[in-house]
Amino acid sequence: MCFRMPRDIEYSEKYSDSKYEYRHVILPKEMTKQMPKGRLLTEKEWRELGVQQSRGWAHYEIHKPEPHILLFRRPLGTDPRTGKVDSSLLKAALSKSKN
Repeated sequence: MCFRMPRDIEYSEKYSDSKYEYRHVILPKEMTKQMPKGRLLTEKEWRELGVQQSRGWAHYEIHKPEPHILLFRRPLGTDPRTGKVDSSLLKAALSKSKN
């Protein structure tokens, strides 16, 4: 399920595996003209495009068939206020993923 934010940017729900939580962000296709080609975006660059999310997310992969879909991940246990991994949050996330 995605919800709309300003400028018709869509954000997925978060999903996870045993190491990371993930989300994807869908930009309007015309925004790809503003994006650097063939490399990952820095946090400054994706924020300048209008992507709004908590701290700690990294653009980690380019989906070549659809470059307007940005793939993000951050380590489990990341404090969304600081972007740093918090050991107590990590332990809670790992125990939750085992259930």
